[in-house]
Amino acid sequence: MFVEQLYTNCLAQGAYLIASEGEAAIIDPLRETKPYLALAEKHGVKIKYIFETHFHADFVSGHVDLAQKTGAQIVFGPGAQTTYKSEIARDGQEFKIGKLTMRVLHTPGHTPESTCYLLLDENRKPHSIYTGDTLFIGDVGRPDLAIKSDLTQEDLAGMLYDSLRNKVMPLPDDVIVYPAHGAGSACGKNMSKETFDTLGNQKKVNYALSNMSKADFIKELTTGILPAPQYFAKNAALNKNGYDDFDAVMQKGNKALTADEFEKLQKGGALVLDVRKPAEFAAGHISGSWFIGIDGQFAPWVGALITDLHQQIILITPAGREEETVMRLSRVGYDNCVGFLKGGFDAWKNAGKKTDSIKSISAEEFATAYAKNGITTLDVRKPGEFNAKHLNKVVAKPLDFITEWQDTLDKNKAYHIHCAGGYRSMIAASILKARGYSQLIDVAGGFAAITKTGLPVDSYEVTCENA
Repeated sequence: MFVEQLYTNCLAQGAYLIASEGEAAIIDPLRETKPYLALAEKHGVKIKYIFETHFHADFVSGHVDLAQKTGAQIVFGPGAQTTYKSEIARDGQEFKIGKLTMRVLHTPGHTPESTCYLLLDENRKPHSIYTGDTLFIGDVGRPDLAIKSDLTQEDLAGMLYDSLRNKVMPLPDDVIVYPAHGAGSACGKNMSKETFDTLGNQKKVNYALSNMSKADFIKELTTGILPAPQYFAKNAALNKNGYDDFDAVMQKGNKALTADEFEKLQKGGALVLDVRKPAEFAAGHISGSWFIGIDGQFAPWVGALITDLHQQIILITPAGREEETVMRLSRVGYDNCVGFLKGGFDAWKNAGKKTDSIKSISAEEFATAYAKNGITTLDVRKPGEFNAKHLNKVVAKPLDFITEWQDTLDKNKAYHIHCAGGYRSMIAASILKARGYSQLIDVAGGFAAITKTGLPVDSYEVTCENA
């Protein structure tokens, strides 16, 4: 018996390989198939099943491509409908993996088709449960993501309450809980940084498994949920209906372009996406380009901010990270990347093409300007971060909602912009710059650096201004 968690930090996502007697199953794979094929080869096993816990909204699963390459059977839980070949299992149905048994536990709530998979060992003793977005470590899945459903979020929250108490909580305390996500995912509110735990411990520490009424559970789950990123419904539809071949997507995107070819594509409507470090982008970038750094939560911010999955994208990347960037775009359904600038930003400069920059100042410089009054500061952190602690003379403009407020400011006015550490503020500044805002000042180091200057902060809750 062999169980391995494949955790991807930038998506806070866990996939799993389970193997016994030369047979294996994969649970909730990411878009790229190579890691799973390589792992199966390493352990000398054949992938027999691909179990999907639900139609994922925050990433495009690799189930379709992986099934085509391995001949494995795709399995969904009750109620799922797909346009490609898959087995829609019934509640309680069992699948053999060598000497192991995988039992289907239909657990609707996060979505109607959400399903957990209970792994039984050679002696049919419950060993571990793969909970998808039904149960996280420290939290449960949000109940507002079902696509084309006539169920309300209150209906789904009630279903999740029943699923947890009737299907999951009665299991032995020593069963290991392996969820689909950890801290950083937008699929829940209070997920732990831990990526697995025993069910017994979760019964002690997870608020959702505490002794509360169904009404209180529904209220807790439906209070304070930020709107889902716009790409969630689109990714769920791709997972339900299929998508373009991953290898073809990679071949199209991993193409070196000359400066002239790159410029022609930009003039034709392609979005220039610069994934270098914030300071590098600030010092110099292609006019009109957007910054979303590859070393941050790249894919979720791409999905939240680029509203068209079919938008043609061309890349400025650090040397050697071109293919990685194309792959990470594809993980969230952005399959229309058509190349990268060979030689990066230096090639653009050497060709004498037009460049731009964004002023970036230290927290100390910002503190001096702030103390003199008269400056307008945009705090682009999430509403919860802002409510917890913020400067008392700033405007809350969460990056999550920039498409709603980006055209509401004065393009001739100066704006200082900060986030928590400097990553999101540079994203916001790049988008505003591309939309014609001319006087943008980024605060390097963000709120973390600002608080060290001794500027006064407030910690009362306010209503964030989104528009």
